[in-house]
Amino acid sequence: MDAIAALDEIAFRLERELAPSFKVKAFRRAAGVLAGIPSDEIAQRVADGRLRRTKGIGDTTFEVVREAVDGQVPAYLQKLRDRAEPGVGPAAEGAGGGIRSLIVGDLHTHSDCSDGTTSIEKMAAAARWLGRDYVALTDHSPNLTIANGLTAARLDEQLDVVARLDEQFDDFRLLSGIEVDILESGELDQNDALLTRLDIVVASVHSKLRADHKTMTTRMLAGIENPRTNILGHLTGRLVTGSRGTRPQSDFDAARVFAACAANDVAVEINSRPERQDPPDDLIQLALDAGCLFSIDSDAHAPGHLDFVGLGADRAEKNGVPADRIVTTWPVDRVLEWAAG
Repeated sequence: MDAIAALDEIAFRLERELAPSFKVKAFRRAAGVLAGIPSDEIAQRVADGRLRRTKGIGDTTFEVVREAVDGQVPAYLQKLRDRAEPGVGPAAEGAGGGIRSLIVGDLHTHSDCSDGTTSIEKMAAAARWLGRDYVALTDHSPNLTIANGLTAARLDEQLDVVARLDEQFDDFRLLSGIEVDILESGELDQNDALLTRLDIVVASVHSKLRADHKTMTTRMLAGIENPRTNILGHLTGRLVTGSRGTRPQSDFDAARVFAACAANDVAVEINSRPERQDPPDDLIQLALDAGCLFSIDSDAHAPGHLDFVGLGADRAEKNGVPADRIVTTWPVDRVLEWAAG
């Protein structure tokens, strides 16, 4: 087995399990150390002991490399594979049928340009490995300083990077985008000229989540009615589990919010992160009855998080959401036409 592929797959699977970041970093760091070294030279360094003495290679990662060089599936990797849920990785593409098998894109992901853990290149590579046809890079906007939100100048630079990477693919599209804050004023947290250049705009509330019913409703409606908004991200802001603890959902007039989404052709995000599961089932039903479109997204901050989409797909299926009302089941040309409109 290729040693670098084994290290990367271990990191991916640990990310999917929401393992502590130091564990993930050890395997990604080791993969980086080996990058560019021919496989026969890696084998030689294992045999003569040089690899064990190499900075960035620890006892566990050395064993993974040694077993891969010997032609085995490393025991550490096999253990992760054995305990994984069905539907992980390209071999399981379409596993489980239903909406899981119909998802071809992901319109909400992050890189290390804001608060993600890895590069744009690694996020795109993981999305292709999972069999996605397209993914939108939607790093945060400047108001979210805690997440290293992109200033206008940094977003402008990122657009060039995304365009260059996208040109390298013939079987995959990397779309430009942003997760833009809906500010307390209801305005979007980025200048309009830049927003017009993006393929996808996810608008989300990240602050003052405990505002009163009227204030939050007014704020959300303004964001939805902005003609640049395509997707309303994790609309309740709730947290139901995880290392950050729990957080109740925001208080707002859901009927008015979903009516505005339907009227403005804004998709309601089904955020697939295990700690969010946002919106809750009762609000998915309200959005369905209101005639809304949906976008099932990973909100990935690491390559392994991209596979959370299956969890969102399961929730959509449980709630009877028709596949054609889920924009991430559409081909990329249809998505781009809808978003531009």
